[in-house]
Amino acid sequence: MGAPNRSLVTPTTNPALEKALRAKLQGRREAGGSLGELEPLAIRLGLMQNALRPNFHDPQLLIFAADHGLVVEDIGDPHGRTTQGTVRLLLSNQLPVSVFARAQGLELTVVDCGMSENLEPHDRLLVRKIAYGTRNSRVTSAMSMEQAHAGLRAGMQIGEHLRGNLTILAGVGVGAHESAAMVLSRLTDTKIRDLIVSGPQMSHEQLSHLMAVLQGAQARHRDIVEPIEVLAALGGYEVAVMVGVMLVAASKRHLLMIDGVPACAALMLAAKIAQAVTDYCVFCRSHSHLGLDQALNLFRASALLEMGMESTDGTGAALAWPLVKSAAALLGDLAEGEEADDSQSGELLDGDAGTAPQGPPFGTALY
Repeated sequence: MGAPNRSLVTPTTNPALEKALRAKLQGRREAGGSLGELEPLAIRLGLMQNALRPNFHDPQLLIFAADHGLVVEDIGDPHGRTTQGTVRLLLSNQLPVSVFARAQGLELTVVDCGMSENLEPHDRLLVRKIAYGTRNSRVTSAMSMEQAHAGLRAGMQIGEHLRGNLTILAGVGVGAHESAAMVLSRLTDTKIRDLIVSGPQMSHEQLSHLMAVLQGAQARHRDIVEPIEVLAALGGYEVAVMVGVMLVAASKRHLLMIDGVPACAALMLAAKIAQAVTDYCVFCRSHSHLGLDQALNLFRASALLEMGMESTDGTGAALAWPLVKSAAALLGDLAEGEEADDSQSGELLDGDAGTAPQGPPFGTALY
């Protein structure tokens, strides 16, 4: 695939703009008091968009679905659902995340990255199937390098055609969390035990079996450390496609809302390719397990909201979206007597913003 022209992911650091944003918030604070953590969030949004008045349009909620060969090792969904069953519930508005998305004006799309079955066509189902599920990473590589690159390219194409400038990303699929935990573990040298789901509902025997499966898969691929090779050896198609979306969306200065361990694994991979992609991210959570705590710790981040939920990935982000809108409104709405003069904004922008280098922006190895 020929790579379109676009900017590389640019760090959001801009001292002059940050100073102007802080001054603007100081005026709000003097009038109405401090708004706590909403203020640094507003500053981050301004820096992401390189603007004194950040604004969002056509927000997207993308849920990436795939099956994983690791499930043949008796790794199942805690709710007893198949990946296809979860996707059908999403598309028929029978899960809370679907209801919240509609209520909050989020356009929800499920991306079939590699489910083991074909679903009937649906206007909110985007089929970008790389294969019918990955292979069992305990026995062989989860996918070939060609398939890993195909997933990245598919995600880049999605990123190029996003209508809005805010995207929520979450992954679903039986085995998705375990696969993503192995990717994060390898990329960050974190113990796999610290990244997996466990709790009162998981017996000692189940936990021992899960650890044996995951450690066996990691041992088979113990010498693999290069990020894309790690993805191919241990990852899922939903993670591969998310990486491509993140790279392109961040290169266009879009906000990314990261929800769940699969999305965290994709972000860690994307950051290995373009480190500044994390500048464009905020983190959300839809469940409370300790594995996600550790995943967020790897980014030195915390979730925007802590609701104590045990729900589908993406639910927490859908609920946090109004908070993001409110933070942007702090800078976007004019106070009485405030002049609508954006002349200063142009002086604060990075002089290189908007330029587009020729050739593959993230290196020829991705294409």
